[in-house]
Amino acid sequence: MVEVGSEGAFGVNSIGLGRSVFPLSFSVREAGGSWLVNTAPVQTRELVDVLTRSANDAIVVVDLATVSFLDEEYQQWPPSRIAAAQGVDCAAHPLGAWAAGTIGLGTELLVLDRRSLPRFLADWSPYELSLVDLPTGAEAGAEAGARAGAAAAGVEPDAARLDELALVVGTAVYPEPLLPRLPGSRLYYSGHDDCYAAIESLDPALPAAVLGRMLALLAGPALTGPDQAAPARVPEPDRALPEQLIRESPHWVGVLGPVTGTTVTVDLSARPHPWRLDHHLPTRVDRVASLDLVGGGWRLAPAGAPRA
Repeated sequence: MVEVGSEGAFGVNSIGLGRSVFPLSFSVREAGGSWLVNTAPVQTRELVDVLTRSANDAIVVVDLATVSFLDEEYQQWPPSRIAAAQGVDCAAHPLGAWAAGTIGLGTELLVLDRRSLPRFLADWSPYELSLVDLPTGAEAGAEAGARAGAAAAGVEPDAARLDELALVVGTAVYPEPLLPRLPGSRLYYSGHDDCYAAIESLDPALPAAVLGRMLALLAGPALTGPDQAAPARVPEPDRALPEQLIRESPHWVGVLGPVTGTTVTVDLSARPHPWRLDHHLPTRVDRVASLDLVGGGWRLAPAGAPRA
């Protein structure tokens, strides 16, 4: 189950002055042993548990921008001060002026335990956020020459390792994968406007997990009720459903379909290429995903099949 409130990405994002519906978009590709996923709209905190399932214990915040934490001169707090305000233990590694202005890289790296991410992200919104996991302890010894870096694991960050990570992130060339240049790391995440997510993972199960979560998040606003006061608890589809969709096409667009007292439907359109904000929404529906509100399960059917 995933909890979906009215302040989630599907509830607050829209397109144009007419506030047209913002569709679910999802794309996946494999390159260099990494799985690269782009999806929207989604807030980092709506994906954080999915992202960290197969990540190393230490997470490095390599870039962070927000207007949620500003000083009296309207300058953003350093990430370490934000972590302290959120009650999260961490280790900070300053990069200095050389990192200023580098896309995807801040001037202070923050190392924290992956289990602390939900608390770190609670009740505020970053409009830029980049994360990389880091091997620690036995993982670091086996995979990265005994270089460690998680404060939550009781190990001080290795400055050379963090500088190396910053250099790799700061010189990344899109759309080339990043993880092959970071031995031992398994996850890279970049979020923009707390809406657009670019994810790279070594876990082949992650793309289906992300698509399944996105379907549940899209269905959520239909279940929050007219006052939208209480969040809805929405079941996620079994892994087989998003896996089937990915086998059929790497690119999908989804919009909420008919909603009844017993069923929520999502109309899904396969695309030959990733959907972009300046693209028209597809008019052809290829698959319909239906959530049975009585039984709590999802099913997938071809377009035109009788709806549940």
